[in-house]
Amino acid sequence: MRPSFLKSLNLDVIVEMIEMACRLEKWDKVVETSEILYECVQYLYQEQQYRKAKSSPLLRIGLGHPLVYYYGFSYLTRGMAYLKMENYEEARVYIDKYAEMGWLEDLGEDGLEVVEEFRFLAQANGYALELISGQVEVLNSYTAFLRENPEEVLPGLDVILQATLRYGLDVDELLKMFAEQTAEFSTYEDDENLEHCYSFSHHLALYHKRAGRMMDAMEQIVQAVKLAYRSGNDSHATRSLALFESLRDWATVEQVSEIQALIKG
Repeated sequence: MRPSFLKSLNLDVIVEMIEMACRLEKWDKVVETSEILYECVQYLYQEQQYRKAKSSPLLRIGLGHPLVYYYGFSYLTRGMAYLKMENYEEARVYIDKYAEMGWLEDLGEDGLEVVEEFRFLAQANGYALELISGQVEVLNSYTAFLRENPEEVLPGLDVILQATLRYGLDVDELLKMFAEQTAEFSTYEDDENLEHCYSFSHHLALYHKRAGRMMDAMEQIVQAVKLAYRSGNDSHATRSLALFESLRDWATVEQVSEIQALIKG
C-alpha cells in the first residue's frame, strides 16, 4: 500500500461506519467492516515498523486514538457481532484477541492505557459470553464483578436478563441488589447507554411477563417504547410496541395515552 494512500486512510470514519451497523443490528456488516478496519490498521502498523527499522521518517497520520485502539475496536466489534449471531466459538476467539494486545510495539503511555481498557472489557464480555452460552454457574462470579465495577452494571444486568429468559433463571433477589443503580438508568443521555437502557427495559418487561407480574411488565415496556423513540430506533420501537399490544389489557389510561402520543409525534 503506497504511503500516500496510507496517509489518506481515515480510521475514525470506518469506526463510525461500524458503530452505525451496530445500531442497525446489521451483524454481518459489522463483521465485514471490522475486518476492513483491521486490514487498514495492520497496513499502517507494518509500514510504521518498517520505517522505524530503516530509520526512515514515520508517517504523520491524524488519528483520534492511539493505533492500538483500532486493533482493539476491530476485535471487540467482531466479538460482539458473533455473540449476537450466537457463534460463541468465534466470539471467544476475538475476546481473547483484545484481552491481550501488549505485543504491539511503541505503545506509549496512551497506548498502554488503551490496552488496559480493552483487557478490562475482555473480562466483562468474557463473563457475558459464558453466561449467554449456558454456563449459568458463572452468575455469582459475574454478579460480584458487577458489584466491584458499577460502570458495567447496566450492560451486565441486560446480559443477565437475556440469559435468565433463555435458561429460566430467577433473578429477583439480584435485581433487588442493584435496585439503586437501576433507578438511575433513566437519567443516562449518551447513545450507548440509551441503547443498553432500552434493551434492559425490554428484557425486564419480558421477565416480569414470564413471572405473571403484568403491571410491572407494562411499566417497563412503556419505558422501553419511550427510549426507542428517544433514540430514533424504528426497529426497537416496532419490537416494543408489539409487546405493549400483547400486554394492553393491563395498561392504564395514562399509559395508553403516552404511547399514542409517541406514535402520533
